[in-house]
Amino acid sequence: MEVKASLKHLRISPRKARLVAGLVRGMTAVKAVDQLKFLNKKSAHPILKLLNSAISSAVNNYDLDKNNLIIKEIRVEDGKTLKRWMPRAHGRATVIRKRMSHIYIILSEIVDSGKREAKKIVIEEPVKLEDLGQKSKSDKKEKIEKVEKSVDTKVGKSDNKSFAGKMFRRKAG
Repeated sequence: MEVKASLKHLRISPRKARLVAGLVRGMTAVKAVDQLKFLNKKSAHPILKLLNSAISSAVNNYDLDKNNLIIKEIRVEDGKTLKRWMPRAHGRATVIRKRMSHIYIILSEIVDSGKREAKKIVIEEPVKLEDLGQKSKSDKKEKIEKVEKSVDTKVGKSDNKSFAGKMFRRKAG
């Protein structure tokens, strides 16, 4: 069973990220996590987060054992390059390339467990508003009418053309 995870548009150059990826390539998942926790490189933290994501995906979706996972493949590819300009001598400008990288990781099992399918999520019937304790539109209209009547009687006018009747009446459109 293989589990894949990807991280795109990481704002670290691929050359620097490949140093860390090469260090954990082929390790078991638990050893790689320990290695990345104490590695003093900027790209170690995003790769650790990606590895943890892949591990949790394998454990939760496929019921695989965390200790039975190995990093089968980890690739670092070039992403987009942001181009910025820097002024130089004699009125010239030189380009500064701010590189991004895409990281792909594939975890596989050391000893095959035979599990092939992900868990299926069963969606139940939609919940009705009445079941949640919320009132329907007709109940809201009745409540508004009661408020209008109580305000009209306090003011002393019972017709809908009074100030309170105009104020609390809802207009369509």
